[in-house]
Parts: sequence; structure tokens; C-alpha cells
Amino acid sequence: MVTLAEVARHAGVSASTVSYVLSGKRSISTGTRERVERSIQQLGYHPNAGARALASSRSNVIALMMPLRTDMYVPVMMEIALAVTTTARAHGYDVLLLTGDEGARTVRRVTGSGLADAMILMDVELDDERLPLLRESPRPAVLIGLPADTAGLTCVDLDFVATGALCVAHLAGLGHRDIAVIGEAPAVYERHTGFAERTLDGLRGKARELGVRLLHRPCEAGYGPTAATLARIFDERPGTTGFVVQNESAVEPLLGILRQQGRAVPEDVSVIAVCPDQVALQASVRLTSVSIPAEEMGRRAVERVVAKLAGHGEDDVTLIAPELTVRASTGSAPV
Repeated sequence: MVTLAEVARHAGVSASTVSYVLSGKRSISTGTRERVERSIQQLGYHPNAGARALASSRSNVIALMMPLRTDMYVPVMMEIALAVTTTARAHGYDVLLLTGDEGARTVRRVTGSGLADAMILMDVELDDERLPLLRESPRPAVLIGLPADTAGLTCVDLDFVATGALCVAHLAGLGHRDIAVIGEAPAVYERHTGFAERTLDGLRGKARELGVRLLHRPCEAGYGPTAATLARIFDERPGTTGFVVQNESAVEPLLGILRQQGRAVPEDVSVIAVCPDQVALQASVRLTSVSIPAEEMGRRAVERVVAKLAGHGEDDVTLIAPELTVRASTGSAPV
């Protein structure tokens, strides 16, 4: 590994001059700077990250808190993480991925140790225990998600309230008066996870406005739980003709069970999903859906945190407007 001293000898300057060229802390003549830069390129010198961090009090690392839970749809989370990583690299930052479910302890460890210059947090709950620490920390942070109180925070998220409202409005516009929601696993609601709670708020609000009956039932992943949830829904509301699914793992089991019961989609029952486009397009019936803009959320979160690191950018909330794509799974309610 090439050292700074070797670069200095190759360029015919002192080691401190090489350091100043790298840090930009002192003005160096154009000729000297170009000579040092040529030596760096020719020798393939890479500054030691640890030394650079000590010298600048910056690590050039963004920490991404992404708890991996069995009740969450991991592919969406990984798509967001990939967007965060690639966007961060484009801005000269590496990403430290934190997947443990340690909550406030992890925030305290990262902010107190200087492991990262800033943080991006996912899986945000309405009353998230991490938020008081973020508000007190001098290090910038951005949430991918929306808590109940956004004061003093910077947040990026899909507008899930508008998403829920959009789903009900679409089905109601097709004449469906009894709509059932197959939701996330019960634990997601027990934690009061922001995206799930806000979608419910939008669904219920629009149903009240339009005079539509709405029934919500959480659902664990898998064929068996989906079958049990569907049976419960038809027991309680036999006239249900419209379904909103916010649970990617329940999509294909639901379509299969409806086929087995002789309920045609969309002739007898309409189904709309809140899910990634890939899930909607690969389903056995191409699903009408509201897409999860995972790449855009990750990219915007990094752009906001980089702006805060540069010393500009106020705390604010960025909500991405939902887009509904009509496909083969929704149609007029049966007479």
C-alpha cells in the first residue's frame, strides 16, 4: 500500500504539502498541487479513511437503520437500501447498514461514537422511541417514514393517507359498496408502524366520505393465514366485492383461494394492491395497484441528508403523491 511519504518523495515535496493538497486546508500553488495530484494518480495512492476521519472530524459515512423483521416485506426494504447506497456513493459517502432491532440504543451508539456523519432511519413508528435522541443530536438525520409528530425532523415518505383514499375511491367509483382490507401482520399494527396506520386512516376517511362499508383485517404471511382471513371476511361481510391488499405475501394466496371458490377476478371480486410494480405485474392476475416508490424514497432521503451535512436545508416533510395504475384485477361491481 502506497504511503503519503512515498507520494511526497515522488512529487519532490514535503509530506505536509501532500496533506494540505488532500485536505484543502491551505492554499498551495497551482504547479505544486498539479505535481502532487499526478504523483497520487501514478502511484495509486488512497488516503487512509481512519486518518482522514481524525483529521477532518468527518467519517464520510451515512448510517442506515433498517431493522429486518419477519413481519415486513424485505424486498421493498432492500430496494430502498440499494437506492440509499448508490445515491450516497454518487455524493462521496459510504453507507453503514444497521439491521438490528435495538432502537434507541443504536442511535445513541452511532451518534456518540462518531461512526457516521448522519443517519437515515426506516421502519418508523408513530411514537418512535428513537425520535427524542435524533432531535437532541447535532448529527443530521432523515426518516424514511412519518411519525405522529414531525416537529424538528426531516421526513421522506409515500403519502400513505392519500394512498388509502385513492384505493377506496377507485373501488367505489366502480360501484363497490362493501370493501375489505387485507392488511399487514398484526405485529405491524401493534407497533403502530407509520405507513400501515396512515394507510388505514386514508382508507377509513374516504370510506366514510363516500358511504362505503369498510372492514380491515390484519393477516400473517402464507396461504393458511390468508385463507383463514378471507373466510372470516366473508363470514362477517358476505357481500364483499372489493379487496384492498396491503400485504405482498398475501397477494398470490388470495388470488388462488378466490379461484378455488369460483369467484372470478374482476367479474365477481375486484382486487387492488399497495405493492411494488414487480409484485403487481407478476401476479397470476395483473393487479391494479398503487406502487411503492422505493427507489425514489431512498434517493430523496440521501439528497436531504447530504444537503443538511452541507449546512443548508431546513427540517421538512416530503410526501410523494401516490400513483394508481389500473390493470386487470378491478372492474365494475357485480349486479
